[in-house]
Amino acid sequence: MIRFWIGVVSLSHVKRGVEGGFAQMGHGKAAPLRRMSKGDWLVYYSPKTDMEDGEPLQQFTAIGQVSGDSVYEHRMGPDFVPFRRDLRFLKCEVAPIAPLISELSFISDPKRWGFPFRRGHIEMTEKDFLLIAHAMKARIDE
Repeated sequence: MIRFWIGVVSLSHVKRGVEGGFAQMGHGKAAPLRRMSKGDWLVYYSPKTDMEDGEPLQQFTAIGQVSGDSVYEHRMGPDFVPFRRDLRFLKCEVAPIAPLISELSFISDPKRWGFPFRRGHIEMTEKDFLLIAHAMKARIDE
């Protein structure tokens, strides 16, 4: 059964993942990546442009399908070895979340719409996924 996910990651980190064909989230934690299976879909939501001092963004910024069978470690520095998972990213456009807030089922209170994103990794329904993919003009059937 295919599942649908949102990963909350700054835009600068999303760009690295798209260029490298991998997903990485939660400061390199393995758990979110292990919840996903080959064939699942992931949409990145970027609250800011950069993790530390970034400008507010509040956009869906990338969409891809899990292509790797396993989670693996990747050394990025002497003291940082995050976990990654291979993804096949699609061409898409960024899509602001504001027009979608009232339509997304995982947002129960539009006044506090950002609350679900604090978890960093959210499972969503196929309907939510298709709504976001359409807003991003992504061709998921390719």
